[in-house]
Amino acid sequence: MTPENIKLKTLEMTFEGSEEFKGNANQIRGFFASKFNEYDQLHNHNTDRYYYRYPLVQYKVLDRMPLVVGINEGAEILKGLFDKFDTVTLPHEDFEITERSLRLKKQDFGLTKNLYFYEFLTPWLALNKENEEKFFETRNPEEKKEILRKTLVGNLLSMSKAFGYTVPDTIKCDVDVEVRRSKYKNMDFTSFTGGFIVNFLIPDFMGVGKGVAKGFGTVRKIQF
Repeated sequence: MTPENIKLKTLEMTFEGSEEFKGNANQIRGFFASKFNEYDQLHNHNTDRYYYRYPLVQYKVLDRMPLVVGINEGAEILKGLFDKFDTVTLPHEDFEITERSLRLKKQDFGLTKNLYFYEFLTPWLALNKENEEKFFETRNPEEKKEILRKTLVGNLLSMSKAFGYTVPDTIKCDVDVEVRRSKYKNMDFTSFTGGFIVNFLIPDFMGVGKGVAKGFGTVRKIQF
């Protein structure tokens, strides 16, 4: 760790069964929200209010493997729930857990002097309505890239604010992505696959952008 960045406590929880997991990230989130409703960090709701904050618990399915990631307070909550369920209730079937694992880590987060490459393991929901219109109106590839660069910087600044971290200098980045379409909240959204380079440390499997609680924008550092 350098003076420019901080440590985050992260937890990675995975579980396996005798059958292939056929659910999605949103369904895993629904199960946790229903079974452990008293922890609003698991679902970001309090009765009828929704908390607009960076989610400290994020649900993903990577290569058909369920993965739940907790950060700081979210990691502590997940640690306490680790052995409190043997089945994940899905809309069409119950997934019986035969094996589970938990990894607790302390990881660096924040600005660095070095550049790091990251890949998106799940689609990045980068654009809001306003910058989506600008993105598709411009025919200039460099202008499109600049919109995405600014969006990525904004994503990292929002994450930093959630962890009480003040970014001490300029975030420098570049993106190498392709346009896709993804379903989010039962609507079609523009999304991006590919990766980026940035002078910023992000723990593996954390999400960047919109929809991260439901598995979107999951990143992993590329090791060379």
